[in-house]
Amino acid sequence: MPDRTLQGSEALGGALRVDREKLLSIVEPVALAHGAEVVDLELKSEGGWILRVFVEKAGSAEKNATIPDAAVDLELCAHVARDLSPALDVADLIPAAYNLEVSSPGVERALRGVRDFIRFAGKKAKLKLKNAVSGQKVLIGTLGVPQGAIVPVTDGKRSYEVPLDDVEKANLVFEFGPAPKPGKKNVSRK
Repeated sequence: MPDRTLQGSEALGGALRVDREKLLSIVEPVALAHGAEVVDLELKSEGGWILRVFVEKAGSAEKNATIPDAAVDLELCAHVARDLSPALDVADLIPAAYNLEVSSPGVERALRGVRDFIRFAGKKAKLKLKNAVSGQKVLIGTLGVPQGAIVPVTDGKRSYEVPLDDVEKANLVFEFGPAPKPGKKNVSRK
């Protein structure tokens, strides 16, 4: 079961108040029917309201699946959106016009709650903190396995002990593979 922690308020949407648990009670069964699980929800005003539903393959969180193993394709997202739209219309939980988007959380996914920090230990992440740790309010480094309410973050030779309650926002950081070695171009022979 995905972590239900919302950073800040328990409702989605700022000035537009929507009950997250009621919304999840509609969204989760539809996602599961398509072999997906809900990772996160986001309701934002961007010139109009947008409800974003982030999904990955069902069981990915429980299995601590890697990002490629948890990835969903466009077809699955389209099927979830097609079936979710009328369910949300019937439930009528969002008191404004909105557009629905269903997608994967992406390679630079947000980290929500202890479970995500455990799952992605050993990966590079960017953490924005409420209070500075060793003079830093933004840390980019490799996550360690959380010890209670503290997550270790290593940046080169520096290590930080970050209280999870102090994390305002955290995202994985995508790293490109090593650059190809310079050399001769591969010329095909006929």
